[in-house]
Amino acid sequence: MNPDKEKWVLLVLLSVIWGSSFILIKKSLEHFSPYEVGALRVLIAGIILLPLAIINIKKFPKKHLKWLILAAVTGNFIPMFLFPIAETKVSSSIAGIINSMMPIFVIIVGALLWKFQTTKRQIVGVVISFTGACILAFSGGEGGEFKLIPILLLLLATLMYAISTTTVKSRLSDIPAKILSAFVFSFVLILPSMIALVFAGFFNNLEVNSSLWEGLGFVSLLSVFGTGLAMMLNYRLLSVSTPLFASTVTLLMPIVAIVWGLLDGEKLTLMQGFGGVIILAGLIFLRQMPPAKK
Repeated sequence: MNPDKEKWVLLVLLSVIWGSSFILIKKSLEHFSPYEVGALRVLIAGIILLPLAIINIKKFPKKHLKWLILAAVTGNFIPMFLFPIAETKVSSSIAGIINSMMPIFVIIVGALLWKFQTTKRQIVGVVISFTGACILAFSGGEGGEFKLIPILLLLLATLMYAISTTTVKSRLSDIPAKILSAFVFSFVLILPSMIALVFAGFFNNLEVNSSLWEGLGFVSLLSVFGTGLAMMLNYRLLSVSTPLFASTVTLLMPIVAIVWGLLDGEKLTLMQGFGGVIILAGLIFLRQMPPAKK
């Protein structure tokens, strides 16, 4: 597929998958603590991808190990705990709006750490879409409720996503996406996630019943699609586009969250629809620019 078309296909797929993560986190929190949700999400992905990692063990990038660990911890471990913790205190719309700030963090981190060049038009496109995300998020009933600590946690998680994204583009883009995902979750994160699960008291409070299996079902969906598959697609997107373009997936995610809300019985307001149109307008504006050069 033509790289220009491929990046837009990947963007839409990631928007649907990651946009569905909020409702899966919410459902998972009905059965497990935030720490258990985060640890299970990483562990399940690691176990599933372990065979792929073992098969390709000779391709393990030893010379880039420090960058692999940095990308794994900032993009695939700590945020997996921060989002569930925050979502016990704030609405999914607040989580969505903070996550939509990732392109802005990518611009900042990319400029400071990796000397990425960003054009004025790209910045304007991001600002337009971010404005639409704000309208979308705060048009709901709970959207205006601010709680400082959870919001700071979400900001930290989004900043870490930006660090991971720019690190992968700058130092790990030569590793195939599926192999990189396998290395990240299997060789780097399986052991830390198991330790986290122990400290979270998962095994002490383990009781086999229908609630456990239902909860594991939600976490497994979140892990397989929202973590393992999504990261493969994200790494591939980074290889055929820029970090800033890849990060715009977070601007489309609130739209997917609204769709899930409608399916769950929520009402779509005029302001929410208007916010969605503004987000798309910003992405179209951004699309018209050639990829930024490093």
